[in-house]
Amino acid sequence: MISKTQFENELQLIIQNAIREDLGSGDYSSLACIPSSATGKAKLLVKEDGIIAGVAFAKMIFEYVDRNLKVDTFITDGSPVKYGDVVFQVSGSSQSILKAERLVLNSMQRMSAIATKTKSYVDLLKGTHTQILDTRKTTPGFRACEKWAVKIGGGENHRFALYDMVMLKDNHIDFAGGITLAIAKTKAYLKENNLDLKIIVEARTLDEIKEIIKSDGIYRILIDNFNYNDTLKAVELIGDRCQTESSGNINEKTIRGYAECGVDYISAGALTHSVYNMDLSLKAF
Repeated sequence: MISKTQFENELQLIIQNAIREDLGSGDYSSLACIPSSATGKAKLLVKEDGIIAGVAFAKMIFEYVDRNLKVDTFITDGSPVKYGDVVFQVSGSSQSILKAERLVLNSMQRMSAIATKTKSYVDLLKGTHTQILDTRKTTPGFRACEKWAVKIGGGENHRFALYDMVMLKDNHIDFAGGITLAIAKTKAYLKENNLDLKIIVEARTLDEIKEIIKSDGIYRILIDNFNYNDTLKAVELIGDRCQTESSGNINEKTIRGYAECGVDYISAGALTHSVYNMDLSLKAF
Protein backbone atom coordinates (compact mmCIF):
# COMPACT_ATOMS: atom_id res chain seq x y z
CA MET A 1 0.00 0.00 0.00
CA ILE A 2 1.15 3.55 -0.55
CA SER A 3 2.60 5.59 2.29
CA LYS A 4 0.82 8.36 4.14
CA THR A 5 3.08 10.91 2.45
CA GLN A 6 2.27 9.53 -1.02
CA PHE A 7 -1.44 9.63 -0.22
CA GLU A 8 -1.28 13.22 1.00
CA ASN A 9 0.63 14.19 -2.14
CA GLU A 10 -2.12 12.63 -4.25
CA LEU A 11 -4.72 14.72 -2.42
CA GLN A 12 -2.76 17.92 -3.02
CA LEU A 13 -2.45 17.08 -6.71
CA ILE A 14 -6.22 16.58 -6.93
CA ILE A 15 -6.83 20.00 -5.37
CA GLN A 16 -4.24 21.77 -7.51
CA ASN A 17 -5.53 20.31 -10.76
CA ALA A 18 -9.20 20.81 -9.91
CA ILE A 19 -8.70 24.48 -8.97
CA ARG A 20 -6.64 25.00 -12.14
CA GLU A 21 -9.39 23.40 -14.19
CA ASP A 22 -12.19 25.41 -12.60
CA LEU A 23 -10.58 28.79 -11.97
CA GLY A 24 -8.51 29.25 -15.12
CA SER A 25 -7.62 32.91 -15.57
CA GLY A 26 -10.13 34.06 -12.97
CA ASP A 27 -13.59 33.75 -11.41
CA TYR A 28 -15.05 36.62 -13.39
CA SER A 29 -18.55 36.17 -11.93
CA SER A 30 -17.20 37.00 -8.48
CA LEU A 31 -14.65 39.53 -9.64
CA ALA A 32 -17.34 41.45 -11.50
CA CYS A 33 -19.76 42.00 -8.65
CA ILE A 34 -18.06 41.26 -5.31
CA PRO A 35 -15.36 43.59 -3.89
CA SER A 36 -12.08 41.91 -3.01
CA SER A 37 -12.46 43.26 0.52
CA ALA A 38 -15.90 41.69 1.05
CA THR A 39 -16.27 39.00 3.69
CA GLY A 40 -19.04 36.52 4.31
CA LYS A 41 -20.12 33.16 5.71
CA ALA A 42 -21.51 29.98 4.15
CA LYS A 43 -22.78 26.73 5.63
CA LEU A 44 -22.69 23.19 4.26
CA LEU A 45 -26.29 21.94 4.25
CA VAL A 46 -27.30 18.28 4.08
CA LYS A 47 -30.27 17.63 1.82
CA GLU A 48 -30.25 13.81 1.93
CA ASP A 49 -29.76 11.19 4.65
CA GLY A 50 -26.51 9.23 4.62
CA ILE A 51 -22.91 9.15 5.85
CA ILE A 52 -20.98 12.39 5.50
CA ALA A 53 -17.49 12.25 4.01
CA GLY A 54 -15.02 14.81 2.74
CA VAL A 55 -15.11 17.27 5.63
CA ALA A 56 -11.35 17.02 6.18
CA PHE A 57 -10.80 17.26 2.43
CA ALA A 58 -12.97 20.37 2.25
CA LYS A 59 -10.75 21.99 4.87
CA MET A 60 -7.73 21.19 2.70
CA ILE A 61 -9.43 22.84 -0.27
CA PHE A 62 -10.33 25.98 1.68
CA GLU A 63 -6.78 26.23 3.04
CA TYR A 64 -5.32 25.83 -0.45
CA VAL A 65 -7.56 28.57 -1.85
CA ASP A 66 -7.11 30.96 1.08
CA ARG A 67 -5.27 30.24 4.32
CA ASN A 68 -7.29 32.95 6.05
CA LEU A 69 -10.61 31.16 5.61
CA LYS A 70 -11.96 29.80 8.89
CA VAL A 71 -13.91 26.55 9.06
CA ASP A 72 -16.03 25.65 12.10
CA THR A 73 -16.94 21.94 12.01
CA PHE A 74 -20.13 20.62 13.60
CA ILE A 75 -20.25 17.10 12.11
CA THR A 76 -17.16 15.02 11.34
CA ASP A 77 -16.35 12.50 8.61
CA GLY A 78 -18.08 9.13 9.00
CA SER A 79 -21.04 10.49 10.95
CA PRO A 80 -24.63 9.72 9.94
CA VAL A 81 -26.45 12.82 8.74
CA LYS A 82 -30.05 13.68 7.92
CA TYR A 83 -31.81 16.29 5.87
CA GLY A 84 -31.33 19.77 7.34
CA ASP A 85 -28.08 19.10 9.20
CA VAL A 86 -25.33 21.72 9.00
CA VAL A 87 -21.93 20.05 8.69
CA PHE A 88 -19.72 23.12 8.93
CA GLN A 89 -19.58 26.82 8.27
CA VAL A 90 -16.81 28.71 6.52
CA SER A 91 -16.09 32.40 6.94
CA GLY A 92 -13.71 34.89 5.38
CA SER A 93 -13.22 36.39 1.93
CA SER A 94 -16.41 36.04 -0.11
CA GLN A 95 -14.42 35.67 -3.32
CA SER A 96 -12.33 32.88 -1.79
CA ILE A 97 -15.39 30.99 -0.55
CA LEU A 98 -16.86 31.11 -4.06
CA LYS A 99 -13.60 29.92 -5.64
CA ALA A 100 -13.64 26.82 -3.43
CA GLU A 101 -17.39 26.19 -3.47
CA ARG A 102 -17.76 23.90 -6.49
CA LEU A 103 -14.74 21.72 -5.73
CA VAL A 104 -15.87 21.33 -2.12
CA LEU A 105 -19.36 20.31 -3.19
CA ASN A 106 -18.31 18.03 -6.04
CA SER A 107 -15.86 16.24 -3.75
CA MET A 108 -18.08 15.92 -0.70
CA GLN A 109 -21.15 14.86 -2.67
CA ARG A 110 -19.27 11.98 -4.28
CA MET A 111 -17.28 11.01 -1.21
CA SER A 112 -20.43 10.98 0.93
CA ALA A 113 -22.23 8.78 -1.58
CA ILE A 114 -19.32 6.31 -1.55
CA ALA A 115 -19.12 6.31 2.25
CA THR A 116 -22.88 5.76 2.48
CA LYS A 117 -22.81 2.80 0.09
CA THR A 118 -19.76 1.32 1.81
CA LYS A 119 -21.44 1.57 5.20
CA SER A 120 -24.49 -0.26 3.84
CA TYR A 121 -22.25 -3.12 2.66
CA VAL A 122 -20.36 -3.16 5.96
CA ASP A 123 -23.67 -3.49 7.80
CA LEU A 124 -24.63 -6.45 5.60
CA LEU A 125 -21.42 -8.21 6.67
CA LYS A 126 -22.02 -7.90 10.42
CA GLY A 127 -21.54 -11.20 12.24
CA THR A 128 -19.03 -12.51 9.69
CA HIS A 129 -15.25 -12.05 9.63
CA THR A 130 -15.34 -10.81 6.03
CA GLN A 131 -14.22 -7.29 5.18
CA ILE A 132 -15.27 -5.19 2.18
CA LEU A 133 -12.63 -3.89 -0.24
CA ASP A 134 -12.70 -1.26 -2.95
CA THR A 135 -11.05 -1.65 -6.38
CA ARG A 136 -9.25 0.45 -9.00
CA LYS A 137 -12.60 1.15 -10.68
CA THR A 138 -12.43 4.79 -9.66
CA THR A 139 -12.95 8.17 -11.30
CA PRO A 140 -9.73 9.13 -13.16
CA GLY A 141 -7.83 11.75 -11.19
CA PHE A 142 -9.97 11.36 -8.06
CA ARG A 143 -8.90 7.95 -6.78
CA ALA A 144 -7.33 9.08 -3.51
CA CYS A 145 -10.55 10.77 -2.40
CA GLU A 146 -12.73 7.85 -3.41
CA LYS A 147 -10.57 5.36 -1.55
CA TRP A 148 -10.53 7.70 1.44
CA ALA A 149 -14.33 7.72 1.35
CA VAL A 150 -14.40 3.91 1.42
CA LYS A 151 -12.33 3.98 4.61
CA ILE A 152 -14.63 6.61 6.10
CA GLY A 153 -17.57 4.31 5.38
CA GLY A 154 -15.92 1.43 7.25
CA GLY A 155 -14.43 -0.46 4.32
CA GLU A 156 -10.82 -1.32 3.54
CA ASN A 157 -8.63 -0.27 0.65
CA HIS A 158 -7.34 -2.73 -1.93
CA ARG A 159 -4.11 -1.80 -3.71
CA PHE A 160 -4.00 1.88 -4.57
CA ALA A 161 -2.62 1.46 -8.07
CA LEU A 162 -0.59 -0.83 -10.32
CA TYR A 163 2.66 -0.14 -8.49
CA ASP A 164 1.95 -1.09 -4.87
CA MET A 165 0.85 -4.73 -5.23
CA VAL A 166 1.10 -7.47 -7.86
CA MET A 167 -2.27 -8.76 -9.04
CA LEU A 168 -2.14 -11.50 -11.66
CA LYS A 169 -5.52 -11.42 -13.38
CA ASP A 170 -6.87 -13.45 -16.28
CA ASN A 171 -5.15 -11.45 -19.02
CA HIS A 172 -1.78 -11.50 -17.25
CA ILE A 173 -2.08 -15.26 -16.83
CA ASP A 174 -3.09 -15.86 -20.44
CA PHE A 175 -0.38 -13.55 -21.87
CA ALA A 176 2.25 -15.14 -19.60
CA GLY A 177 1.41 -18.69 -20.73
CA GLY A 178 -0.48 -19.95 -17.68
CA ILE A 179 -0.78 -19.57 -13.94
CA THR A 180 2.38 -21.38 -12.86
CA LEU A 181 4.51 -19.53 -15.39
CA ALA A 182 2.99 -16.19 -14.46
CA ILE A 183 3.73 -16.75 -10.77
CA ALA A 184 7.29 -17.97 -11.42
CA LYS A 185 8.06 -15.02 -13.71
CA THR A 186 6.63 -12.60 -11.16
CA LYS A 187 8.70 -13.97 -8.30
CA ALA A 188 11.86 -13.80 -10.42
CA TYR A 189 11.10 -10.23 -11.48
CA LEU A 190 10.47 -9.07 -7.90
CA LYS A 191 13.70 -10.68 -6.71
CA GLU A 192 15.77 -9.25 -9.56
CA ASN A 193 14.42 -5.75 -8.95
CA ASN A 194 14.52 -5.93 -5.15
CA LEU A 195 10.79 -5.28 -4.86
CA ASP A 196 8.86 -6.32 -1.77
CA LEU A 197 5.33 -6.57 -3.15
CA LYS A 198 2.50 -8.91 -2.19
CA ILE A 199 1.13 -11.22 -4.89
CA ILE A 200 -2.56 -11.80 -5.53
CA VAL A 201 -3.61 -14.35 -8.16
CA GLU A 202 -7.04 -14.52 -9.76
CA ALA A 203 -8.72 -17.89 -10.22
CA ARG A 204 -11.55 -18.54 -12.65
CA THR A 205 -12.13 -22.21 -11.85
CA LEU A 206 -11.54 -24.72 -9.09
CA ASP A 207 -8.83 -26.31 -11.21
CA GLU A 208 -7.03 -22.96 -11.27
CA ILE A 209 -7.33 -22.81 -7.46
CA LYS A 210 -5.62 -26.21 -7.27
CA GLU A 211 -2.83 -24.99 -9.53
CA ILE A 212 -2.29 -21.73 -7.64
CA ILE A 213 -1.91 -23.41 -4.25
CA LYS A 214 0.97 -25.50 -5.59
CA SER A 215 3.05 -22.32 -5.59
CA ASP A 216 4.17 -20.77 -2.30
CA GLY A 217 4.48 -17.10 -1.50
CA ILE A 218 0.95 -16.17 -2.64
CA TYR A 219 -0.60 -13.52 -0.44
CA ARG A 220 -4.20 -13.87 -1.57
CA ILE A 221 -6.30 -15.78 -4.09
CA LEU A 222 -9.03 -13.85 -5.88
CA ILE A 223 -12.01 -16.17 -6.32
CA ASP A 224 -13.58 -14.48 -9.29
CA ASN A 225 -17.19 -14.90 -10.42
CA PHE A 226 -17.71 -18.19 -8.55
CA ASN A 227 -21.15 -19.27 -7.35
CA TYR A 228 -21.73 -19.95 -3.66
CA ASN A 229 -21.11 -23.70 -3.86
CA ASP A 230 -17.83 -23.37 -5.74
CA THR A 231 -16.74 -20.55 -3.42
CA LEU A 232 -17.23 -22.86 -0.45
CA LYS A 233 -15.14 -25.52 -2.21
CA ALA A 234 -12.47 -22.95 -3.06
CA VAL A 235 -12.20 -21.74 0.55
CA GLU A 236 -11.87 -25.34 1.70
CA LEU A 237 -9.16 -26.07 -0.87
CA ILE A 238 -7.17 -22.97 0.06
CA GLY A 239 -7.47 -23.47 3.80
CA ASP A 240 -4.94 -21.36 5.68
CA ARG A 241 -2.38 -21.25 2.86
CA CYS A 242 -3.24 -17.64 2.06
CA GLN A 243 -6.01 -15.08 2.22
CA THR A 244 -9.18 -15.40 0.16
CA GLU A 245 -11.17 -12.77 -1.70
CA SER A 246 -14.45 -13.01 -3.61
CA SER A 247 -15.25 -10.68 -6.49
CA GLY A 248 -17.75 -10.47 -9.32
CA ASN A 249 -21.54 -10.45 -9.01
CA ILE A 250 -21.31 -8.58 -5.70
CA ASN A 251 -24.35 -6.54 -4.72
CA GLU A 252 -26.68 -5.99 -1.79
CA LYS A 253 -28.43 -9.30 -2.44
CA THR A 254 -25.35 -11.51 -2.87
CA ILE A 255 -22.71 -10.06 -0.54
CA ARG A 256 -23.90 -11.83 2.61
CA GLY A 257 -23.98 -15.19 0.86
CA TYR A 258 -20.36 -14.87 -0.25
CA ALA A 259 -19.30 -13.77 3.22
CA GLU A 260 -20.96 -16.84 4.71
CA CYS A 261 -18.78 -18.98 2.43
CA GLY A 262 -15.90 -17.95 4.69
CA VAL A 263 -13.86 -15.63 2.47
CA ASP A 264 -11.61 -13.10 4.18
CA TYR A 265 -12.46 -10.26 1.80
CA ILE A 266 -15.05 -9.24 -0.75
CA SER A 267 -14.13 -6.62 -3.34
CA ALA A 268 -16.79 -4.53 -5.04
CA GLY A 269 -16.24 -2.03 -7.82
CA ALA A 270 -19.76 -0.77 -7.20
CA LEU A 271 -18.54 1.10 -4.12
CA THR A 272 -16.90 3.67 -6.35
CA HIS A 273 -18.24 3.31 -9.89
CA SER A 274 -21.97 3.01 -9.26
CA VAL A 275 -23.03 5.68 -6.78
CA TYR A 276 -25.25 8.73 -7.07
CA ASN A 277 -23.92 11.86 -5.43
CA MET A 278 -25.39 12.83 -2.10
CA ASP A 279 -27.36 16.08 -2.24
CA LEU A 280 -25.43 18.81 -0.41
CA SER A 281 -25.30 22.58 -0.83
CA LEU A 282 -23.13 25.47 0.36
CA LYS A 283 -25.31 28.45 1.21
CA ALA A 284 -24.35 31.97 2.19
CA PHE A 285 -25.98 33.34 5.33
